[in-house]
Amino acid sequence: MEIGEARKRNALFDINGLLVTSRADLADFQKPFAQDRAAVSTFVDAIKALRPTGIIGVSTVPKLFTRDVIETMSEINERPIIFPYSNPTSRSECTAEEAYNWSGGRAVFASGSPFPPVEIAGRKFVPGQGNNVYIFPAMGMAVFATEATRVTEEMFIVAAKAVAEQVTEENLSTGLIYPPQSEILDASLHVAKRVATYIFDQGLARVPRPDDVGSLIRTRTYRPVYSA
Repeated sequence: MEIGEARKRNALFDINGLLVTSRADLADFQKPFAQDRAAVSTFVDAIKALRPTGIIGVSTVPKLFTRDVIETMSEINERPIIFPYSNPTSRSECTAEEAYNWSGGRAVFASGSPFPPVEIAGRKFVPGQGNNVYIFPAMGMAVFATEATRVTEEMFIVAAKAVAEQVTEENLSTGLIYPPQSEILDASLHVAKRVATYIFDQGLARVPRPDDVGSLIRTRTYRPVYSA
C-alpha cells in the first residue's frame, strides 16, 4: 500500500476537530494527514461521519471516549477496536470497565495504562496494555546480539508478528490481545530471536551465525542475579 492510500484510511482528530484541508490552523507536520472533507468539531460526530473500525487515543485527555463514543462505535462495528493509549491511568481516554460495559462486552480493548480484570454478566475480561515494552527491548537485544549494521523498517514488522504469534486462543477468549505481561521475559526473548534470525537471513549481522540463534540471545541477556 502506498503512503498516500494509507493516510486516507487514517483520520486524525485534535483539540480543534477533525484534521481537514479547509482548516487554517494546521501545523506543517499535520497537513499530510488532513482529509478533503467537511469540518467536524466533535469526536462522536467524526465517528459518525467516518465510520472507523477502531479509535486510538493518544490525547492525554481523560474521558474523551465517552459513553456516546463507545456506543456509537459499537453501533457501527460488531467488534469495535477501542485503544485508549494515553497514560498514566488518570489521563486514559476511558477505562477498561467503561469500554466493555458500554460495548456490551464486544470491544477489542487495549490501553496504555494497566486496568484490572472486568466481569460482565459472568464473563471475565482481561485487558492488556499496548506497550512498547513488547518491541523495543527485544529489538535492542537482537541488534546488540547480532551487532547488526542497521535497523530496518522490516525488522519492526518481524517483531510485531512475533508478538502476535504468542497470543493464544485462551488469551483471545478473555479479551487479551497481547502476550501476558507476567510472561514478558519469555515474550521478549521470542521476539528477539525472530528479529535476530531475520538479521542473519538478510546478511546484516557482524557476528558469525550460530547454530542456535535462540541460545545466542539467551547468553547475551542480562539477568539481575547477584552473588551473596
